[in-house]
Amino acid sequence: MPATHALMELLGEVALLLWGVHMVRSGVLRAFGGDLRRLLGRALRNRLAACLAGIGVTLALQSSTATAFMTTSFLGAGLIGLVPALAVMLGANVGTALVAWALSFDITIVYPVLIFAGLVVFRTGTRTRSRNLGRIVIGLGFVLLSLHLLVETIVPTGVSPEAKDLIAALTREPLPVLAAAALIAWAMHSSVAAILVIASLAGTGLVTPFAALVMVLGANLGSALNPLLAAASGERGALRLPVGNIANRIIGCLLVLPLLPVLADHPLLARHDPAWLAVTFHLVFNLALAALFIPALSLQARLLERILPDRPLPEDAGSARYLDPRSLDAPRVALANAAREAFRMADTVEEMLRGSRELLRRDDYRLLDELRRKDDVLDRLHGALKRFLSELGQRELGAEECSRLAQVQTVALNLEHAGDIIDKGVLDLAAKRMRRRLCLTEQQVEEAEAMHDHLLAQLRLAVAVFMGEDLQSALRLVEGKERFRDLERAAAENEFAHPPETGLPAETSGLHLDAVRDLKRIDAHFAAIAHPLLERNNLLRPSRLIRLPRAGKAGQA
Repeated sequence: MPATHALMELLGEVALLLWGVHMVRSGVLRAFGGDLRRLLGRALRNRLAACLAGIGVTLALQSSTATAFMTTSFLGAGLIGLVPALAVMLGANVGTALVAWALSFDITIVYPVLIFAGLVVFRTGTRTRSRNLGRIVIGLGFVLLSLHLLVETIVPTGVSPEAKDLIAALTREPLPVLAAAALIAWAMHSSVAAILVIASLAGTGLVTPFAALVMVLGANLGSALNPLLAAASGERGALRLPVGNIANRIIGCLLVLPLLPVLADHPLLARHDPAWLAVTFHLVFNLALAALFIPALSLQARLLERILPDRPLPEDAGSARYLDPRSLDAPRVALANAAREAFRMADTVEEMLRGSRELLRRDDYRLLDELRRKDDVLDRLHGALKRFLSELGQRELGAEECSRLAQVQTVALNLEHAGDIIDKGVLDLAAKRMRRRLCLTEQQVEEAEAMHDHLLAQLRLAVAVFMGEDLQSALRLVEGKERFRDLERAAAENEFAHPPETGLPAETSGLHLDAVRDLKRIDAHFAAIAHPLLERNNLLRPSRLIRLPRAGKAGQA
């Protein structure tokens, strides 16, 4: 057979194998996924039970790699500990060895029956579970068919004595043979396929029994590479499991490799079929690893945690820093801590304002996404602060402490509302402008920037009012609200004095006025921070309206 033709057949057969395993895995997860996860959840409390669960799940999924991915996801999510996860992997290795041992028998009659029966169940099934059962049976048939074709393609029907001598010379050194078998198992993404090919090579006499046993060890190493490479880019906590799994296999290979010449030439083993010897050795090897390492998993877990410590997590901007529950017994300390958290909210709003001003002139979707995340941070800070103040309000507080608590609540609420307006109003308008490729006129940009600068000054005044009970700053803050009305009026007059022509400029005019409206609402929330202090000093009118005398009283006069 030409080399190119053989390579194309191998690629197709490996693809068929992977597709069959995928069909089995997806069918099992769709039909019994919840049951499998509950089985793992119940069994992971005990390492022996976890090992048995790993065997059962691997037999169901027909893939130790799939079991490894499932267990790694549980470990990464913190649902299970490292010790039971390692026990599951020991069981998964035994499970895949059992699959290889069972498939080493004649399967030429089995796969046509499975494919036909699976198709009938899939086409006639009326329920989702029955159709998934059909998918599983078809997948098993594809797996057996692909394995049969792989063996026929790789293993020649007849080999000359000269070729056997050459192959025997090439496979005399164990380490290169072990490395080559590991690469083959990794490329196939299936230790089952690799073991069955090795068994067929040994059965035809193409490789010696010693070389076959070495190749079995290499296949065990290679099948552990895929979960390791998949987890290499993730968190270290999830990386510990595949590292521990491959470390167990490396230790096993180091212990067994020196004994292989004795085992291969032992009279009792030499009388058996080399193919049967290869698959049986694979099963016994994994059973021995499970028995050896299960008692020492706690020690191994501690070593892995020391070698692969958790990376320091970046500080979560949305988590409260100063809301210490222990300070609730000292209300003044608790209020000071709450005030510090409110200052963090003010800093976040300031960052959002500065960023939204940048979006007036340039298109920056990355900055837009970052600013939207800052609103989520603001919401989380406000939620934590609200819960803290609610619990503090249930304590016995003095009049001054009640007043300060109400002030902190007012500040936090107005800052949170201001952030919502920036997110749902100003940023939505910026996104609309970028999406439609609109450009504000230079005058519109200057007006909007002036309003942003005014709001930043207003925010600083609001912080001064809150921090130091500064009455003059409170008066300036409310007066600044009046000045913003002048800015708003001037912007509206400019728009109507110079009406845009038809086309895109008309859209920019409406967009600009909408932004001005939202900025005015933000200014109102900043000014509201000064209201409690002004009310306590009788410097805030109940209403700006001028009360006219009633008609009846006017007539009597």
